Amino acid sequence: MSMQVINPASGEKIKSYQEHTADQASAIIDDVHEAWKSWKQTSFSHRAECMRKAANVLRDEKEKWGKLMTQEMGKLTKDGIAEAEKCAWVCDYYADNAEQFLQREIIETDASKSYASFQPIGIVLAVMPWNFPFWQVMRFAAPALMAGNAGILKHASNVPGCALAIEEIFQKAGFPENIFKTLLISSSEVNDVIANDKVRAVTLTGSTPAGKSVAAKAGEMLKKTVLELGGSDPYVVLADADLENAAEVCVTSRLINGGQSCISAKRFIVESAVKEQFESLVVDKMKAKKMGDPSEESTDLGPMAREDLRDELHKQVCDSVDAGAKCLTGGDIPSEGGAYYPATVLTNVKPGMPAYDEELFGPVASIIEAKDEADAIRIANDSEFGLGAAVFTKDKAKGERIAETELEAGCCFVNTFVKSDPRLPFGGIKDSGYGRELGPYGIKEFVNIKTVYVQ
Repeated sequence: MSMQVINPASGEKIKSYQEHTADQASAIIDDVHEAWKSWKQTSFSHRAECMRKAANVLRDEKEKWGKLMTQEMGKLTKDGIAEAEKCAWVCDYYADNAEQFLQREIIETDASKSYASFQPIGIVLAVMPWNFPFWQVMRFAAPALMAGNAGILKHASNVPGCALAIEEIFQKAGFPENIFKTLLISSSEVNDVIANDKVRAVTLTGSTPAGKSVAAKAGEMLKKTVLELGGSDPYVVLADADLENAAEVCVTSRLINGGQSCISAKRFIVESAVKEQFESLVVDKMKAKKMGDPSEESTDLGPMAREDLRDELHKQVCDSVDAGAKCLTGGDIPSEGGAYYPATVLTNVKPGMPAYDEELFGPVASIIEAKDEADAIRIANDSEFGLGAAVFTKDKAKGERIAETELEAGCCFVNTFVKSDPRLPFGGIKDSGYGRELGPYGIKEFVNIKTVYVQ
């Protein structure tokens, strides 16, 4: 079997990659486990030296990585370059801070000495999506390797080149050859990898159904998981908000990565008093975005990653309109080739419509009217998802209160869009998953928190 890479901007077949057989995958896992036995004994300073070199490789060859992302999943090249730079940042962050985060925690008891120690657990399997093909991987790999673990990557089947490139980056940086390896396998073979006794934990970023499937198998095998799943992030626009700023931020967030981000703004929940004005601003800004060749600097919106994903999004739009939503701009599949979909705005969105109930993974904004602040918060929380959320108001104290205590999400922002940051914990609640990546919390997800007691 082979994985076929198709350029989403043109539909052109680029390259095929031979998949690993079950025996090859098992042998790779054995090799990674052997490498881990030595790696777990290395010092933080040695790991940090390698990790900083990985950051340098990412920066030095960022144009190459950016073009690769464009070819395989349609990301704007300029955004791919920025993604490589952000990956370098997370490598440097954990190189600088891992030892401090994993220091012994002295706990006073009746012992002469007692403390919590944070020890590596072994191989962590990462099942990763195509939308941020470098960042999603590096935000797991940097803390996992710095903690003394090993990594195995099962990437999305449409970005095998990115998967192998990340493996190459770690090898160029001086990591042991087998401490981080890519498995070119299908999703149907993931359970066999989870069942391998040398694999100790699993992290997945992807859809809620994929997360449930992986969690079920990992639970059967008593292996820990961290899941970062879908999101339908609400952006609450209160009547006292700076509407120009709110509209600009909402549109920017909605179109990040062509709208193909778990934490992009998806539901714009607006108080009735300012709905018409906000709606007009959003439509004008969405119409102004240039759709076209993702390799051109002037392009704002490239293709979606695959035509089937574009067609699925279009069906959600059409079903919402058939149920009573109004399309203010966009909403039609372009006649040109490629997996393109225009910046689209739906209004009069109500419960029961895909635009209200489901995650729209593409450049489509849903505007939902709220009677007042309390109603807006109720609508924001009326979702199976709970990854990110934002609130817009000139009263920062009120915004902070709503973000901290009212909105049901793992990441809540005030007057700006939700984003991941190496320094801050990242993850969701409800059907958006559990566990945390990044920050001091992320590196402690896959360690043995070991009690040591000396009488």
